[in-house]
Amino acid sequence: MKFGFRKPSVKKRISARTSLKRQMVHRGGFKMPRGYGWVRNPKKYAYNKVYNRTTFDIFKFLKKLFK
Repeated sequence: MKFGFRKPSVKKRISARTSLKRQMVHRGGFKMPRGYGWVRNPKKYAYNKVYNRTTFDIFKFLKKLFK
């Protein structure tokens, strides 16, 4: 598990927004209600919960710093 700030990746940012899987979920109406990630994939939900609490986005950090 990672601690500290996340290293940004432009390639991953673009691919996440343009992926076929994302388009199918959003346009096909298969989107789960907010907060129901544990229903779809409990293992991924638990990992993401810990990961998001132990790391932070460098851009959000800089935004708060210079606000």
